[in-house]
Amino acid sequence: MTEAKVGVAPSISSKRRRELFNFMEKLGVEIKDLNLLNLAFTHRSYAHECPIVTDNNERLEFLGDSILGLAVSNWLFVNLPAKHEGDFSRIKSAVVSEDSLFQVAQKLGVGEVVLVGKGEGHSGGRKKKAILSDCMEAIFGCVYLDCGFDVAQSLIEKIMVPQIHAFLEHKIVRDYKTAIQEYCQKSWKKVPIYTLEKTEGPDHCRVFYVSVNLNGKIYGPATGKNKKTAQQAAAKLAFNSLIEKTS
Repeated sequence: MTEAKVGVAPSISSKRRRELFNFMEKLGVEIKDLNLLNLAFTHRSYAHECPIVTDNNERLEFLGDSILGLAVSNWLFVNLPAKHEGDFSRIKSAVVSEDSLFQVAQKLGVGEVVLVGKGEGHSGGRKKKAILSDCMEAIFGCVYLDCGFDVAQSLIEKIMVPQIHAFLEHKIVRDYKTAIQEYCQKSWKKVPIYTLEKTEGPDHCRVFYVSVNLNGKIYGPATGKNKKTAQQAAAKLAFNSLIEKTS
């Protein structure tokens, strides 16, 4: 794989080499091209601060997103024959979501290896959901380019199938509003009713309090920076309560 195709990675010191090898050990995959792996960890904030021209992991992220989607779709199709297209879409959407990938990245210690700029580092960039989930996709892209699709697929299945099972056991939900609406319609032929209870704070820092009514039972209020996020928070409270009752 030539530099022109994948981009210019930051230089690798002996310490950095050890970090990359330690990560490969956690990942359970041997990546021959260390520069490619290093590029997968390179956030654009780090690339912008490098004294020499350096690329970032965004192109690998784009590739990895497609590889991830294909691998997860294939597993769902092969292993869940009783499910339909709509079920597949909901499961895949949750499993490949930012929240799900962030959980995986945390387990693998991606935040300890990712390269971010000084400003991003000072603001907690190594713990940011968007940065770590994007980096996870870039890693999948890197494995695909270095090792081929079969290895990438095996890795994704090893990492993501537990996330699929977690979703099926109602431990991962991307859209709580949709989840409780489906539950209400199936259980009572009704829809949730959201109520804005109050707002607090100045215009630039307002907090919204929202409750949700499910078949006469009120959950919340929950808070958010706008009505939409407050509704999702209230829906999450309701969802978690419903799951506790049915588990």
